[in-house]
Amino acid sequence: MVSDTLDDTASPGALAQREALRRGEVSARELTEAAIASADRHRHLGTFVSLEAELALNEADEADRLIAATPLDERHILPLLLGLPTAHKDLVRVRGFTTTHGSAAVPHLRATHDDPIPAIVRDAGAICIGKTQVPEFGIAGYSENLIAAPARNPHDPERSAGGSSGGTAAAIASGTITAAIASDAGGSIRIPSAACGLIGLKPGRDTVPADQLLLGASTADADPLAPPRLGVSGPIARTASDAALFYDAITASSAAGSPPLEPALAALQRAHELRGLRIGVSFASPFESAMPIEFDEAARSAVARAARRLTGAGHHVDEATIAYDPAYPEFFTTVWTRALLTIPLEPAAEAQLGTLARWFLEQARATPADTVAAALAQLHRFIDDTTAQWGAYDLVLTPALAFTAPSIGDFWQGSPADDYRLQCEWAPQTSLVNVVGVPAITVPMSVDPDGLPRGVQLIGRAGSEVTLLQVAEVLSSSR
Repeated sequence: MVSDTLDDTASPGALAQREALRRGEVSARELTEAAIASADRHRHLGTFVSLEAELALNEADEADRLIAATPLDERHILPLLLGLPTAHKDLVRVRGFTTTHGSAAVPHLRATHDDPIPAIVRDAGAICIGKTQVPEFGIAGYSENLIAAPARNPHDPERSAGGSSGGTAAAIASGTITAAIASDAGGSIRIPSAACGLIGLKPGRDTVPADQLLLGASTADADPLAPPRLGVSGPIARTASDAALFYDAITASSAAGSPPLEPALAALQRAHELRGLRIGVSFASPFESAMPIEFDEAARSAVARAARRLTGAGHHVDEATIAYDPAYPEFFTTVWTRALLTIPLEPAAEAQLGTLARWFLEQARATPADTVAAALAQLHRFIDDTTAQWGAYDLVLTPALAFTAPSIGDFWQGSPADDYRLQCEWAPQTSLVNVVGVPAITVPMSVDPDGLPRGVQLIGRAGSEVTLLQVAEVLSSSR
């Protein structure tokens, strides 16, 4: 473990910072200046694609003015995240920041307005200091591209921080920011959270209102070959309470003139009262029909440790017998690669694509419409079958990742097919959760022999996001 990349992690978390801001013990400018300085100090991690210090400090000053103008006994009604530094992935537009999508094949334009998720995070008072590193168009489980330095794991900078939210996870794990809202279409919150020792919550489909605003009419009603929406937005944080705070900010609402609601954060106070959940442990993966899926000893030990702690907390943990459709690798890949067809690319610009994106695009173009339709039919049957199997349990417990984070450059050593295969072998139990559309959370549990955090994934039923946060709190507080 390279400890000098983690020298800021003892700083207060988001919730503690917020309360200090409201008490007047620290200013938003001070927190923002510290975050910008930390980003500069950790530049070797490739965390940020761009920083906008002046914009961030101006917003911090506005937050300080609002706090100062609010009587002390009324500050609890201020926006939930007011004055907290954060960041956004370089896949979304943030006013005043340039968006690259991690690609040389599209124009890099400075945004004049926020996309829906950055807009709601801004409305909640958080201050964006920069855009974080991603894979090209967010299509990979690592954060390396052709236009900026790779996002490196703060626990070992020679290894991957995961993806596609790798830059965001590295920024949090190194202590530059305390929490952020990221996106997850196949594991993009959970993979980097697990790789960097963080809590990452992927909400269920249609849970976060702003996600639906972003996608608009991108549904099967507009395109008969469109799959169910895979991508959702959720928090990455060092603690369950910080994750709950940011989750509340993107999901909670309140009547005009009433204090903002914090249901998830309030539920954490009752986390240790939760009892009697039936939890099934599964090492099954739908990719095992196409490739060897091998969980190393550290992955299995993390699951065993979580199972013991959940049993000790009054829950029923049993081995689950789950069998997935062996055709999953083929029909999921058909659906996954089709997303690149929605990206407007000039013919000359396609030569600027990275090899994985180009391969995905070629595969998608070569797939006949009837094959896509058949894949979608298989995918919907998979949803029904898997939902029924998981439904025997309140939660399903799995490893978060199968083995230690690969080294920087490992994914690019072979062909694009080898790249994709390594991703599926490393994170063999994440994409199916997006397909089914239920929530899931990753929680760090231990450290492997290479000094990297190892964790578990808990898959919940529809609407169980708060329960997942409560379980994460129990696991975290007993580590």
